[in-house]
Amino acid sequence: MKSFNFLLPNRSDKPRNNGLTMALDKGLGYETGKSLMEIAGDYVDLLKFGWGTIVVHDRDIVMKKIKMYKSFDIIPYPGGTLFEIAYSQNKVSNYFKEAASMGFETIEISDGSTDMKTEEKLDFIATAKDKGFNVISEVGKKDPEKDSKISIDERVESIKDEIKAGSSKVIIEAREGGKNIGIFDKSGNAKDEEVNYLLKNLPNEKIIWEAPNKDQQIYFVLKVGSEVNLGNISSNDITSLETIRRGLRGDTLGKI
Repeated sequence: MKSFNFLLPNRSDKPRNNGLTMALDKGLGYETGKSLMEIAGDYVDLLKFGWGTIVVHDRDIVMKKIKMYKSFDIIPYPGGTLFEIAYSQNKVSNYFKEAASMGFETIEISDGSTDMKTEEKLDFIATAKDKGFNVISEVGKKDPEKDSKISIDERVESIKDEIKAGSSKVIIEAREGGKNIGIFDKSGNAKDEEVNYLLKNLPNEKIIWEAPNKDQQIYFVLKVGSEVNLGNISSNDITSLETIRRGLRGDTLGKI
């Protein structure tokens, strides 16, 4: 039982299909990660090992962390950049084998840093699903100039195509900083008209909005509701986000 349990607003329990929190592991030690999950694991649904961080860490420790996250009913998976590194080295087949052998059941397929053709990306999504992986894909470019050239209609069509190809969820790129990328302007403010358009034309339960900053998390909770899917949440902000979702912080108190 939680302390002051009589003041705790209800929220759906895990496993959830909506209201997902995707948190980042950017190199947490095993004991640090375990301690964090002991106090906040109820509020994490997906745990992304950021970009290529696990390549520089001991394989046995990474596998131990994968098993630990799973013990808290959390889905761990490697970030899309690692897949793109494998793609750029023509080692995707090896990547799939290694991911499976390490215990990953979910992988991310993205093209944010590479010039992958649309057909290639869709084929990789379908292939990964055929191999038994749960696939999360990501739409958007990590370079602001390249990303700005993607129209809102192109984003919608890409997301629809990737869902059709087999993605269970599609992430809308915002990077770790959440500024000047995708739906966020240079100051990190959401472009409301674009968000409205995406909400109108896409299945909300299939979308994970990257929202690394507190103001962005508040924006989406107030706009979409406490059961919005949010990603790129810092490990330090897991509890903070849950209080935002439940109206336990001044920003959302009485507004949910």
